[in-house]
Amino acid sequence: MGRRIGGPGGGSDPGAGKAGAVVAAGVLAVSVAAGSGGGLSLGGGASTTAADSAGLNITRAKSEGRKSARNGDADGAWRQVNMRTLKRTAKPAVECVSHSFGQVRDHLTRNPCRSLDRTLFAVGDDRGNVAVVSVAWVGFRTRRDAGEFKELIDVHGTGDITPLAAPLLGLADVRFTGLHYRSRSDGGTVVIAEAEPASGRVSGEVLDAMADMASWLPR
Repeated sequence: MGRRIGGPGGGSDPGAGKAGAVVAAGVLAVSVAAGSGGGLSLGGGASTTAADSAGLNITRAKSEGRKSARNGDADGAWRQVNMRTLKRTAKPAVECVSHSFGQVRDHLTRNPCRSLDRTLFAVGDDRGNVAVVSVAWVGFRTRRDAGEFKELIDVHGTGDITPLAAPLLGLADVRFTGLHYRSRSDGGTVVIAEAEPASGRVSGEVLDAMADMASWLPR
């Protein structure tokens, strides 16, 4: 599901209390600098753009993208919004507390996860529009534990699982705001997907669609 915006302000206003923590602690800056392999190549293939969603049927794109994602075909999913994988990195962890913050971290201290796998995608089109998509698979002992964790993390401003910060894009300060977010329960696992623009222009609808599709990728 998408994140609920709550707190004293109500509605979409996070207010100054619990949900307002997103200003200080809930916005995560991921510094991404070019590695030894240099920058990303955006050339080749047909000229497509994800700058806006005017020419896209977003509902259909998400539906078809989910099918590809379920089969582990991330590129097949991104193609539904005229994007493709530029680079990707993945890393497992043996615990979750040191890879989380806010109330989410406090919860995981009391209710430890059993596994954590994280992937970070750099996704772009042929006109230099680039987005970063983070996916985390958080495993718990029981479905109940997973459900309680999902209920907490789905509230904007309660913290997060820290996305991977890798030298992928040659850019800095890609901020995961939680505004383009989807989560999904799969037994004792909670899948958390987030998307943010990195360079150029990528519409909010396309970012939402990519987060939705990414949440269906298998571990």
